Amino acid sequence: MDTPTIYGNDPAHSPESKDSADFARALRAQLATVSGGLAPDMYANAWWDWYLNLTKDPPKQMEIMQDALAKTIDSWSFALRASSGQPLPPAEDDDRFGADAWAGWPFNVYARSYRNYSEWWQRAWSGVAGLAPETERTLDFVARNSLEAVSPAHYLATNPELLDTTRAEAGQNLVRGFNHWLEDVKRTFGRAEPAADEKFVVGRDVAASPGKVVLRNDLIELIQYSPTTETVFAEPILIVPAWIMKYYILDLSARNSLVKFLVSQGHTVFIISWKNPHASDRGLGMDDYLRLGIRSAMDAVSQIVPERKIHTVGYCIGGTLLSIAVAMYAAEGDQRLASMSLLAAQQDFSEPGELSVFISPSQLDMLESVMQRSGVLKSEQMGAAFALLRSRDLLWTPAVDTYVRGKRATPNDLMAWNSDGTRMPCRMHAEYLRQLYLNNALARGEFHAEGRRVDLGAIQLPMFVVGTETDHVAPWQSTYKARGLTRSSDYTYLLTSGGHNAGIVSGAVHPRRRHRVRTWSNATDTLTPREWFDTTEPAAGSWWPIWQRWLAERSTQERVAPPSLGSAAAGYPPLDDAPGKYVLQR
Repeated sequence: MDTPTIYGNDPAHSPESKDSADFARALRAQLATVSGGLAPDMYANAWWDWYLNLTKDPPKQMEIMQDALAKTIDSWSFALRASSGQPLPPAEDDDRFGADAWAGWPFNVYARSYRNYSEWWQRAWSGVAGLAPETERTLDFVARNSLEAVSPAHYLATNPELLDTTRAEAGQNLVRGFNHWLEDVKRTFGRAEPAADEKFVVGRDVAASPGKVVLRNDLIELIQYSPTTETVFAEPILIVPAWIMKYYILDLSARNSLVKFLVSQGHTVFIISWKNPHASDRGLGMDDYLRLGIRSAMDAVSQIVPERKIHTVGYCIGGTLLSIAVAMYAAEGDQRLASMSLLAAQQDFSEPGELSVFISPSQLDMLESVMQRSGVLKSEQMGAAFALLRSRDLLWTPAVDTYVRGKRATPNDLMAWNSDGTRMPCRMHAEYLRQLYLNNALARGEFHAEGRRVDLGAIQLPMFVVGTETDHVAPWQSTYKARGLTRSSDYTYLLTSGGHNAGIVSGAVHPRRRHRVRTWSNATDTLTPREWFDTTEPAAGSWWPIWQRWLAERSTQERVAPPSLGSAAAGYPPLDDAPGKYVLQR
């Protein structure tokens, strides 16, 4: 008698197919160690798509050849003029080559030739008829990183400013740079703490707002902050940060702490601190994050501050998770929520911005293979992906400054937070990327949580949505789409200057910040993002006070005595002082 198997008679689930799938997964994981986690076929297919479409476009071919000839002639003629020895700036509109030293031979020739080569490549891969937008984005990503790698500004021998610095310091800059490199190698292998940690200690300099951990389960700690005013608004605030980051980006040093600002204005604030998962947490999925995360936190806040509605706030993908939970609460008839605020959070992922170069079936297959092996996605892997999106600012410039100029960047609280990375469990990250990013299931009304379809149209709460102008993680045009997906008749959209993190961590007073804001008092009127931007006047200053006033106006006007920290009677006694234990996990 044949031994029965769990695969039944379905050929797709036969032992042979499972073995093949396991082999393919192992092969992709092995390949990822060589490619840095990038899927080579994605980039090969993009190049092939470009090549095939180019072969069918003779006018574009002629344009590329003519441009190559023009750029070559310009480089040679510039080199002949520069050989006279007279200072000749290579490019007036490129700040990389704007210093006087770049006007001298042969460095001005290096810079001019590089500029011409870069411009030619950018024209060659763009504007090809029939090229898919995602292919053009992939080619742009590859081209930008490849061109940055050969820029004369990044190498000692071809950068006159670096050579002048080295001569002036008799090479001591290189000695310091080598020592910095040795320090970073030690940190890479876990033999030293990040440098920023010496100045910004969690619980002392950042994540320092006083409070108590009032709930701890297998996934979160819930922190309730101590009041600093004699009376408070009756409605508490529950903040849901992203699980891909430590929560204290919203509780940095005192000037940059959104938590401290809210408490100082008389709000009772709770915040979720997510556990930093290990390999044993590989099976945690979206439903677990809803159940152990938002639902558990909501229940605790409702018991600690009973008979009061709750203002909810979600940051980044924490806002996406909050949107799902709020839609589910609405479908259940739950009346505990007073409002929902979303900070740089997406509901529609059809325009994910620059991150789209990492979102494809083959790329996700490779990522899942890596996560299946380790159980989690390490913070270093995610950080490297973000760095590649802005390689000049996040890779090359810091590397040149640190290892050639011998200068360490002065750490600040945001840098300290950024170096304090988190991991992501395999199942949760795979579900999130495939269902939300790749399939855009939430915006299409096809996303299911806890066995039910999630309908964002059920959300009718007052809403305050914040986007940031230069966000490369959640482009503001994408966050703006929440207006059309929900049915709030009290809806405010605010766009602030800055990026995904710095734009949100604005401080209550910021001389260089500006914002645009508009409120709708019905559930139907809307504008396109372009129309909204063109017809909404900018105003100077931080967005924090604008939002705080919005919260205050939607709270009970008669203030009350602060609630106790936790409630032993309700089963939520204070456990530890803030910031708790989970945020300290490495």
